[in-house]
Amino acid sequence: MASKTMTLDELVAQLRQVHGDALQAVVLYGSAASGEQIAGTSDLNVLAIVSSIRLDTLRALGQTMRAWQEAGNQPVLEMTTAEWQSSADIFPMEYADILERHRVLYGALPLEGIEVSPSELRLQVEQEAMGKLLRLRRSIMVAGTDRDRQQELLRASLSSLLVIFRAVMRLHGEAPPRDSAQVVTAVSARCGFDGSPYQRVVSLKRGTALAGGETELVLEGYLSGMTTLVGYLNTFGSAA
Repeated sequence: MASKTMTLDELVAQLRQVHGDALQAVVLYGSAASGEQIAGTSDLNVLAIVSSIRLDTLRALGQTMRAWQEAGNQPVLEMTTAEWQSSADIFPMEYADILERHRVLYGALPLEGIEVSPSELRLQVEQEAMGKLLRLRRSIMVAGTDRDRQQELLRASLSSLLVIFRAVMRLHGEAPPRDSAQVVTAVSARCGFDGSPYQRVVSLKRGTALAGGETELVLEGYLSGMTTLVGYLNTFGSAA
């Protein structure tokens, strides 16, 4: 049975046992698939493609998913084959990231006919960046002057922010590098904001603590950079 130290192999075995012949593919995506995973701070993102999904099957996976979460990971993203093949237009940013950074753990990921439209990608990137800015402001209010909460919101927000950054590079026809620091350097230069606060958060996630009053300065630069990015994307959209 699944445990708190559940491994990828154990997860795949559980998915195969529950889904049986309906399971088409199990895919690892995100930082772990590209070699950027940071032990103890990065979760494992897994996508399962199945021919059909029934309520009793989802219920049967309950204990497995709880164990997978207790091991520090997000629940498995489950999609039917038909959903996977028809949703690139509504999730272009996520599809671009998965297609570029994934590792097949079981089966075969259906790729034929799946394309990410630049116009649909641009619209979602602008929407996600604005949403990220609004959530960041809200989180800053909730954290107040609590330094631990401030640092936690910086750590927690970085992964989704890097997805946006990589999408910005793709909007300009650039292939994002695997290294997060290089992505930050490229996007901050392109969009005209100071990348050093984001580089500092990359280091924070890699284990280098923020010292003294550094947290407030990093948070201020983080917020300022996101504001600039949103303005840049709005202009980019108008020019497209």
